[in-house]
Parts: sequence; C-alpha cells; structure tokens
Amino acid sequence: MQPRSLFMVIIFVAVLAPVASAQTSPAMQPLARFGDRAIYEEDLLPTIWGQLWQLRLQEYDLKIKALTGLLDQELLKDEAKSKGLSTEELLEQVVDRKLPAPSPSEIEAYYVTQKDRLDRPLSEIRPQLEELLAVERRKKAREDYIGHLREKPGVAILLTRPKVEVTVDPLRLKGNPDAPVTIVEFADFQCPYCKAVQETLNGVMDKYQGKVRLAYKDFPLRQIHAQAQQAAEASRCAAEQGKFWEYHDLLYANQERLDPTGLKDQARKAGLNSQQFTACVDSGKFRGQVENDLQAGFISGAAGSPAFYINGNLLFGAQPAVEFEKIIEAQLSRVEAKD
Repeated sequence: MQPRSLFMVIIFVAVLAPVASAQTSPAMQPLARFGDRAIYEEDLLPTIWGQLWQLRLQEYDLKIKALTGLLDQELLKDEAKSKGLSTEELLEQVVDRKLPAPSPSEIEAYYVTQKDRLDRPLSEIRPQLEELLAVERRKKAREDYIGHLREKPGVAILLTRPKVEVTVDPLRLKGNPDAPVTIVEFADFQCPYCKAVQETLNGVMDKYQGKVRLAYKDFPLRQIHAQAQQAAEASRCAAEQGKFWEYHDLLYANQERLDPTGLKDQARKAGLNSQQFTACVDSGKFRGQVENDLQAGFISGAAGSPAFYINGNLLFGAQPAVEFEKIIEAQLSRVEAKD
C-alpha cells in the first residue's frame, strides 16, 4: 500500500470506525481476488469515505426524528394520564384555550406578505386567513408545550449526533489552548465564501473569548481556484516563522493578489523573513501537508469550503453567527453539566 493510501486509511479508522465496524468482520477478509492479489475494504475508502460519513449523518437525522417523535408521544401520554385526561383533552385545556385569536393587525400583516400569491382582496379571505393563523399558532404552542415536557427531570435524549475528531496544528491555532470548544475550519484562501465568513468567525471568537479556540485546515479547491494550492503552502511557510494568522488575514484581505508576487508582498507586510519565506515556498516542502489536510477534509465529509467542525459537529458554508452560536452554546452547556 502506498504511503498516501496508508495515511487515508489511518484517518478513516480513527474517524469512521463505527461505520466500518459492522462491515469488516473478519477485519482483513478480501472483497475480491484476481490472481495472487486481493482487494480489501480499505482499498475502497479513497472514493467512498465522504459518502459513508454523509450516510451516518442521514442515519442520525432519521433516528433522532423518530426518537423525538416517540418520546414526545410517551411524555404526552404520561402527562395526560396524571391528570385523568386524554392527550387531546390535555392539549386543549393547557394550550389551546390559553391562546388569543389572531388580531386584525396580525391578519393584515400576514396578508401583506402573501398578497401577490393570494391574488384576492383581504375582505374576501379574512376568515380563511384568521383560521390559518390560528392553526399555525396552535401548532407552535403545542410544540413548545411538548418541548417543556422534555425538560422535566429524568428525561434525557442519549442519542448523539456523529462527531468527527480532527487533529489541530498548534502553529495554526488561536484562542485559549484549553478552551472547551474547538472550531476546526477547512478553507481555501481563494474561496470568496471563506473570505466572507472571516468577519463572522472574528465576532464569534470575541464573544466567546477564552471558551472557543479556532484551528485552520487547508482545503484548496484546485480545480476551480488555481492559486489556492500555492497560497496554502505559503501560509504554512508563514506558520513556520510563527506568523500564520497575520499572513492568513492578509491573504483574505488581498484575495485578488494570490499570485507569486502578491504572496511575497503579503509576507513582507506580515514581517516575515523574505529570504526564508521565498526559499520555503519555492521548495514545495509543505505540498504533502496541504494534501493531508485536503484528504482529512474529504474523509470528514467536507464537500466544499468553508466547512467547520465545532467539537466535531459539522457546519457547512458561510453561515451567520447565530448558527455557530447555537452549536457553541450547546457544547458549553454540556461542559457545564459535566462540571
């Protein structure tokens, strides 16, 4: 087996072992033979690891939806039984009867947002809109009530979302080294979405100072971003001099200048030793490490850039701060619960 294949297999075993465990017993059973040679499951991994991870996530989504639905039914039954009511009677008494009817202003506001689609005057459809808003309000209120039942002592959902364990490079890590939450970013210096999300990341780091650390991983999309590979290698040369983040920020701020001259100009601005930097970039010494990051991203299920793993939880794309905060808050809550 070639070194690159061995590297990918090692990462697969560390990251996706639960996927393969049910399919690799006995562990080295060949899947096909030809002459005196054989094909094993590990030989398939370079082409299917991303799909396998996505299947695990899909499996989790199906299970958590079914589990939550079943748990809600049982909690509702128990609560209704404790009050001597049917589940429908319980919901009518504790939820439906407390809801106010939609006000005229609410009906009018809804009509304005849907006017083009409805294509009828409000006077003709006001009763239908009132009923529609009442149904939606009732549905939301019932969901909230059942959600509160899940918060009762002794109730816990133990099924957890599959997580990816991704190693971090200390030279490309910022924030409190001992922070309980780690954001691992797979990104491409030529990717406009990666550039766009930098402001969001900076805001998140400021808000959760001391509680979140950020790690960078190379994910150059070479087929569409011709300058991404060399920019990634250049950033490694900056990291070698202890100035990765200074150089990182300059590359994104000057994304239109990722040509060799631009890379050297940003190195000077970052205060790097120009001669050492140029020799490092010209040597291609970090080409293999960039490739390792890229393959680790594929293995982890990253389908493009940027992709983030927040304590192993995947968040894909240039998402707004609120999406990062949801996962971070959940992770911090788990840490506090353990303490």
